Amino acid sequence: MGRAFEFRKARKMKRWGQMAKTFTRIGKDIVMAVKASGPDPDSNARLRAIMQNAKAVNMPKDNVERAIKRAVSKDQGDYKEVLFEGYALHGIAVLVETATDNNNRTVADVRSYFTKCNGSLGTSGSVEFMFDHTCHFKVNKEGLDVEELELELIDSGAEEVFEEEDSIMIYGSFESFGALQKELEEKGIEILSSEFERIPNVTKKLSGEDIQDVEKLLEKLEENEDVQNVYHNMITE
Repeated sequence: MGRAFEFRKARKMKRWGQMAKTFTRIGKDIVMAVKASGPDPDSNARLRAIMQNAKAVNMPKDNVERAIKRAVSKDQGDYKEVLFEGYALHGIAVLVETATDNNNRTVADVRSYFTKCNGSLGTSGSVEFMFDHTCHFKVNKEGLDVEELELELIDSGAEEVFEEEDSIMIYGSFESFGALQKELEEKGIEILSSEFERIPNVTKKLSGEDIQDVEKLLEKLEENEDVQNVYHNMITE
């Protein structure tokens, strides 16, 4: 198995285990997708993908429809996607993806978390190069052969394909999202969910209290409503 498989197996998805946080995140994703390309999922591929994600986490249809209506309302402001880069204690690289309607507030919050946890907020490009920006699709595995599917999707950008208990995971570069989505839809393969992820290409192993030092910062970041995703390069013994 490759790095995407190991990353997926090891990553703790504590934040999205909380239903309210998950719905908030998807709601923001819907608003940004509609603002960018309109409210019709038939002509808005990104919105179509987010609606699949909403279904995967049992987000009520009414919530999705309200988010779409809110996005087309003149009263709804734009969310700006801002990436923060920095270091936690013990040299652990941290990437923080945010979606905010008040950048000053978000900058102040994120900076305070790093400071209080004895980390340091870096400049643009200081950490991002340590992570590969990827996309992934989770598809229904019924009637599919993993090896054959991988061969069929290579030209669309698939880099790693592997089987899980109830599904097949397909990983590619961030740029290949559209091509992979189109190919899967044209083949009639059921997409259960899809996401963008950042997989560390340089990792650092910690143990004991050092892990707890880093997790204090990660937990503060993940609790913030403006934060969409937090990535780091820590691996634990």
